[in-house]
Amino acid sequence: MTSPVAIFVYNRLDNTQKTLECLLANTLARETDVFVFSDGGKSLADGTPDTKSWDAVNRVRAYLHNKKQEVDKARSFNSFTIVEREKNIYLEANITTGIRQVFEHYDRVIVLEDDICTSPYYLKYMNEAFDMYKDVEKVMHVSGFTNLSLTDREYYFTPHMSGWGWGTWRDRWQKYFVHYESRQQALEGMSEADKDAMQYGGVFPCLKSLDKSPIPWDICWEMAIYKAGGLCLTPGRTLVRNIGLKNGTHFRSFDILQWYEFDREPSCTPILLSKNSAPEKNEETEALFSEAIKDWGIRYTIVGKIVRFLYKKFVK
Repeated sequence: MTSPVAIFVYNRLDNTQKTLECLLANTLARETDVFVFSDGGKSLADGTPDTKSWDAVNRVRAYLHNKKQEVDKARSFNSFTIVEREKNIYLEANITTGIRQVFEHYDRVIVLEDDICTSPYYLKYMNEAFDMYKDVEKVMHVSGFTNLSLTDREYYFTPHMSGWGWGTWRDRWQKYFVHYESRQQALEGMSEADKDAMQYGGVFPCLKSLDKSPIPWDICWEMAIYKAGGLCLTPGRTLVRNIGLKNGTHFRSFDILQWYEFDREPSCTPILLSKNSAPEKNEETEALFSEAIKDWGIRYTIVGKIVRFLYKKFVK
């Protein structure tokens, strides 16, 4: 069975178009059921619809409906389903609810947001990974993105999950995922050593996300994997590219100040997988990740370093 793809979109038309076009170029596109979950527009303080927000959402939806007609006629996907939220339920609820809806009919899911461009071999890799490791419960997550660029191996296992083009099985998600409501709830039962290990000695301060409201889904899943002693199957070279780094809701990059080291083109060759019935993390790879993730992969220009120094000294 070819795994279904759930795509989560909001108001970025250009990114949504590119994400879908890349997915259509995948070798298994015609065999794939695709579900697009479109979040609704926002409301003003008095409860009336925010016209500007809804205009952007409706432009995305008009494109999706036109694309559906085109895709259905050409049979470019096995099926193409659009789910429109009646109001803005925010990214976290859109994703977690959408995953739950897909799992009502499938035992696995591939998850893309509206800014993830995939390699033509992405779906092939994800489906092979799902089939190969479905009975190895320790493997809880399949990543399409890697922070590293390895030349000595096709894939590796790590406790760290990537939310850029990923997937999981229904049994893992339903058994372990908890959408925490508070920092205290999330950290219950975790020692200081656990927190330090999850954050790679402090260079990956992911637990800061627990102070957000709502708590992001990805830190909840990261913690679920860690607490369960799980691993993530990760390619040695990236099969996805995040094209939304400069116009995202949660992250913006400015060329004059910084660049993102992980902004790489997806690999144009397949990942060659093999089954490992007793997977383990690799300490050498973990050390490489710890070095790569410093400052979240952001690297600063001279101007950026000066601005950052002044911000830390006088503002923060």
